Amino acid sequence: MDILSLLPQNLIFLLPSLLLAITVHEFSHAWVSHRLGDPTPRYNQRVTLNPLAHIDPLGLITLLVFGFGWGRAVEIDPSYYRNQRQGVLWVSLAGPISNIVTAFLLMFVFVAMLSMNNLQEDSFGARLLSTGFSINVVLAVFNMLPIPPLDGSKVLASLLPRKYAYSFQSLAQQWGFLILIGLMATGLIGSILRPITNVLLFGMLRAILVLVGIVV
Repeated sequence: MDILSLLPQNLIFLLPSLLLAITVHEFSHAWVSHRLGDPTPRYNQRVTLNPLAHIDPLGLITLLVFGFGWGRAVEIDPSYYRNQRQGVLWVSLAGPISNIVTAFLLMFVFVAMLSMNNLQEDSFGARLLSTGFSINVVLAVFNMLPIPPLDGSKVLASLLPRKYAYSFQSLAQQWGFLILIGLMATGLIGSILRPITNVLLFGMLRAILVLVGIVV
């Protein structure tokens, strides 16, 4: 399955998958920041799994139509963290990690139900589950690209020595969005994401097959 070839005619599967992936992603950012002592996400009512709190209507439409969009960014205040660099690192990682965990759970349900003959590969439920875990993996990998405003840029800046982190952030904030648009416009983004997402999906599938063999 080419997980980057989901088209608008699959809207009935794509829309709920995107709503789930974006909601889990943004909620995780908000929850981790809140747990680190930052009251901002709760003040802005972002520590919730209600999709309406996290969806940007324009970002969702462009994501469905053009394959590139956004949710409502979670506002945080790192000054509340005991260790600001470490706090930003964990908050930034929270979104992509939550999408990987969600993808793993959806794939586990998919494989387990197939194994027990409770699901047909071409059924509505199977297509919904497969779209769900594919979208979550794509969103996780995409957000880990070290390009602002994606989470990967904050992760990299948090890991770099301070003198290099500042230079990276200055340069990346100036050119990051243009680089991202260029990758999307030329189609190079697919060449970057596809092999990584496929490796992740294959790895999760191998682990789940072992797990299902033990449990089922």
